[in-house]
Amino acid sequence: MSTAQPKHKRILLKLSGEALMGDDPFGINRDTIVRMVDEIAEVTRMGVEVAVVIGGGNIFRGVAGGSVGMDRATADYMGMLATVMNALALGDTMNKAGLIARVMSAIGIEQVVEPYVRPKALQYLEEGKVVIFAAGTGNPFFTTDTAAALRGAEIGAEVVLKATKVDGVYTADPKKDPLATRYKTLSFDDAMRQNLGIMDATAFALCRDQKLPIKVFSILKNGALRRVVMGEDEGTLVHA
Repeated sequence: MSTAQPKHKRILLKLSGEALMGDDPFGINRDTIVRMVDEIAEVTRMGVEVAVVIGGGNIFRGVAGGSVGMDRATADYMGMLATVMNALALGDTMNKAGLIARVMSAIGIEQVVEPYVRPKALQYLEEGKVVIFAAGTGNPFFTTDTAAALRGAEIGAEVVLKATKVDGVYTADPKKDPLATRYKTLSFDDAMRQNLGIMDATAFALCRDQKLPIKVFSILKNGALRRVVMGEDEGTLVHA
């Protein structure tokens, strides 16, 4: 029986809304969200404290056409509400899988979810509950990448795990260049110098300033989250 211990005790998992679509054009694919929750449940059973920031692209994509010409702040608030919908779906799926999930929103919707309060979020994590942060930072003009960096720093996460559709950061687009290779590790400075676009500039600068590592990996690979948490060779680690 393996006695290996997780490398990380507390993580911030950044999920894009698009990751919930599966092969659907928009919305939430049931099989996909159940599989993701199973992966999260596996690492929580290992004693890892998990917080999640979820995007809203899968829902907002369905109404994006109507937002053309709309005031940017209004469109961003619509996107925040989309993340609340995703967070509710994710939390409900977690609860049905035997986890205890708490959704906390950066904008006030008390009849639906509780507001984000940092000490309460820390208490939930210490109790072994999964905390899902919804509504981004609560401010327009900031992405959910920035929300992930901000919440990760606030809760004392050891790493921000950016779950994407590719299994790391490559020297070139692996779909276009068969010689492209995956970086195992990168420094923040090298990633900025090469303009690799790992996160938006605000989020990336915040992680760099707080010396908060970023791990980029594919959420589509079975068992990838467990391998990342165990410190195995999965994805790309960006660090100070």
